[in-house]
Amino acid sequence: MFRIFDSLNWVENMRFAIDAVAENGKIAEAAICYTGDLLDPKRHKYDLKYYVRMAKELEKAGAHILGIKDMAGLCKPEAARRLVTALKQETGLPVHFHTHDTSGISAASVLAAVEAGVDAIDAAVDSMSGLTSQPNLGSVTAALRHTPRDPGLDADALRQVSDYFEQVRENYAPFESEIRSGTADVYHHEMPGGQYTNLREQARSLGIAERWPEVSHAYAEVNQMFGDIVKVTPSSKVVGDMALMMVTAGLTPADVLDPARDIAFPESVVSLFRGDLGQTEGGFPKALQAKILKGERPITVRPGSVMPPADLDAQRAEAEKKAGRKISDSEFASYLMYPKVFTDYARHRREYGDVSLLPTPAFFYGMEPGEEISIEIDTGKSLIVCFRALSEADEEGLRTVYFELNGQPRTVKITDRSRAPERAARAKADPAEPGQTGAPMPGLVVQVSVTAGQRVEKGDVLLAIEAMKMQTSVVAEVAGTVTAVAVKVGDQIDTKDLLAVIDPA
Repeated sequence: MFRIFDSLNWVENMRFAIDAVAENGKIAEAAICYTGDLLDPKRHKYDLKYYVRMAKELEKAGAHILGIKDMAGLCKPEAARRLVTALKQETGLPVHFHTHDTSGISAASVLAAVEAGVDAIDAAVDSMSGLTSQPNLGSVTAALRHTPRDPGLDADALRQVSDYFEQVRENYAPFESEIRSGTADVYHHEMPGGQYTNLREQARSLGIAERWPEVSHAYAEVNQMFGDIVKVTPSSKVVGDMALMMVTAGLTPADVLDPARDIAFPESVVSLFRGDLGQTEGGFPKALQAKILKGERPITVRPGSVMPPADLDAQRAEAEKKAGRKISDSEFASYLMYPKVFTDYARHRREYGDVSLLPTPAFFYGMEPGEEISIEIDTGKSLIVCFRALSEADEEGLRTVYFELNGQPRTVKITDRSRAPERAARAKADPAEPGQTGAPMPGLVVQVSVTAGQRVEKGDVLLAIEAMKMQTSVVAEVAGTVTAVAVKVGDQIDTKDLLAVIDPA
């Protein structure tokens, strides 16, 4: 079964995948992404008629199952009851309900959907449930036991699975979010559960963790500026990118909408308004779209239909050259979708080997002196590694690791990264000097497009920076001649660091 959804609920974008699944004799579950609040009479865009209309379009497109993808956990119990009832009455398809428990009451929505006749629901095993995950499977099952909708799941088996993952989860404790309870704030910002924890981590990496309330508020403001769009991967990331940029750069919605003020919009925002993800219900706000695209003509057709044909043999050869080895079909698919991510992965694999074979605690936290682990490298082939000691760093910053491999003493030298010199503080751009271009946010310089002595026009791209997979182009705010470029590719920069100087004379 393939669950198919579109990040903007654009059915035209889903047809190709639905057809491909059907042609291969598989089951196509076409999902409707739930957003807004169909109970609120003041919000007309995503009302019950909207969802029923989309369901009928998906039924005509060949869907075998209808999915309700409530990625942010916004579907309140009464909304779930009305929505499931309507979809069951208006189509002849089974209905599958998926939600997140960010609000803390999504189990009630699940039970309301069950009462309305939903055919399947998603839940998470007890020890991995709640908060931005799914509602509790064991509890939902217990609530339905001895009723006509009893799913018949074995309570003892569920407890065993939950106990196992409770122990597994301890290995990842340092990566847990700081969320301790459900929050009704989700009904304000409407952030998907899968993004909520990620965006908080992005905020922390940008040094604005303590300003999370501002980030969540900015997220809601960006959504309204963009025309109240459906927010799920990847459209939700676009909203998050813009919200982070606004908070770090001190921008207000009025600043963004001001036609006289130049804004270095994140690349993901430009891509969205160009139509690279598809079309939104009601269209994009025209004035903002014109400002973002700077005269570029948006596309209004299915993005995949205007992509040039790909020479898969040539691209596979390129991927294998970058990886330095033959790659599998799944690795090739990864390269086609995320070439930079795959290239980084291949480089890491080439340098360190297959680290997925390491026990989780050893991979994340290292080993203590005297600790021994077993690494199964193939069926019936194991390596016994015992860590003995670690020397002090020498004058070159290298430490010697003493260990035993299958009982034989070994040593290896590694670089002590804690001894690396701290980078010197960079000059800051003077906001009183229009020719000085400052960094809109912290990040890594990934592209420099100009050199000293080059003539640029207002709006020309000077360089690009990346932070937590969010790429932003920095543009010239004035026309003139570039007199200095203060950074190079690979430099780590902070907000307002001086990037380039333009002489407008």
